[in-house]
Amino acid sequence: MKPKYVIALALVAGALLYLVLGGLGQNLVYFITPSEYFQQADRYQNRQVRLGGLVKEGSLDFSPKTLELRFVVSDGVKHVPVKSSGSTPPAMFGENRGVVVEGRFQGDTFVSQNLLVKHSETYTAPKDGWTPEQVRKLIEEAN
Repeated sequence: MKPKYVIALALVAGALLYLVLGGLGQNLVYFITPSEYFQQADRYQNRQVRLGGLVKEGSLDFSPKTLELRFVVSDGVKHVPVKSSGSTPPAMFGENRGVVVEGRFQGDTFVSQNLLVKHSETYTAPKDGWTPEQVRKLIEEAN
C-alpha cells in the first residue's frame, strides 16, 4: 500500500475516532454522591456541580405559592439538603427515586438550578380509542 493511502486512512480513522469520543463525552452526565462531597467538601464549595442520589423518604417539601422545593439527596450513607426554586417539580419526581441536581453548594445546602429525574425504561403506547383519563392512569401506574 502506498504511503499516501496509509496517511489518508490514518487521518480518516483519527477524525472518526475524534467525532465518536467527542460526542460521547458531551452526552455523559457525571455527578458526585453525597459521600464523595463530604470527602472533599472544600473542593466543591461555590462550584457548579451535579449531585446524584435518591430523594430521601419524608424529606420532600414543596410550596406551590413560592415554588420553593426542598428535599434531601442521599446515597444511603450521607445526606445533603437541597433547595430548588422557580418551577414546579417534574411529574416523575418523588421520594425514593433517583435524581441528579445541578447547582452549587452554599454551606451545607445544595442550591439547585436544574433537576434531572430518573424514569422508567419501559414504554407502553396508548391504544387507539383510549381516553385521556385512561392514559393518565397508565402513566401514574408506571411511576
